[in-house]
Amino acid sequence: MSAAPKAWARRPKGLTPHIFLALAVLISVFPFFWTIVMATNTTQDIYHSPPKMTFGSHLMENIRHVLTSIDFFGSMLNTVIVACVTTVLVLLIDSLAAFTFAKFEFPGRKLLFGALLGFMMLPLQLGALPQFIIMSHLGWVGTLKALIPPALANAFGIFWLRQYISGGVPDELLDAARMDGCGFLRQYWNVVLPMIRPAMSFLGIYAFVGAWNDYIWPLIALTDPTHLTLQVALAQLNVGHSTDYSMVMAGVLMASIPLVVVFALFARGFIAGATEGAVRG
Repeated sequence: MSAAPKAWARRPKGLTPHIFLALAVLISVFPFFWTIVMATNTTQDIYHSPPKMTFGSHLMENIRHVLTSIDFFGSMLNTVIVACVTTVLVLLIDSLAAFTFAKFEFPGRKLLFGALLGFMMLPLQLGALPQFIIMSHLGWVGTLKALIPPALANAFGIFWLRQYISGGVPDELLDAARMDGCGFLRQYWNVVLPMIRPAMSFLGIYAFVGAWNDYIWPLIALTDPTHLTLQVALAQLNVGHSTDYSMVMAGVLMASIPLVVVFALFARGFIAGATEGAVRG
């Protein structure tokens, strides 16, 4: 008889985390739900009081308005090219730099890593003017090439992979590789990369989403209407005295689909990398 009250008393404590998790999920999902609702209705329905919270039947009409207002698929192709190239180069450069910081002693290592941490605290907008001057001297302003170099040395990516390699790649394996005659690149390719795949998956998604959603630098660097990225092209929908929010939300919904697909393909590695620190020890 005494066990039942004790079990009942413990039940609210067990339910509390689930309640908070359910609330967090609802809060996180609601913007996506509201985007779909706005994309499937008209702007008049959005301004209705109380707002309409059910799906409408105007999605295809709003999509047609998007496709006739901007070069959506051309801008998406530009964004895919920039995001894919940037992600591959970020993974390569950041992993090489992180491996060097984590496993090799060289003069000024702590000073350089401290400077790297300092750069992480600076707003990216501070580098817009120097970047534009450099790209102008190279003759890349107005082309997609101007979008790739500024994003290659990702300070967060180097920090993230350095921490992962320091704790996840044993020095004994690298010593054994050196005894077998492996140089720096051979150690990197055959020993380090296979062991940091979860962290690389996490950083790959992070870099891809960052390049896909980048708006400020493409807005500054791109001057040719045929070379616009998707975020800059979508911003052209929000002009004039009266904004068609249903059309804008339809464009946002279409632009989000590739991100959902990429995340679904790499979700396992993404989640493994994101939770690695919680299960290690």
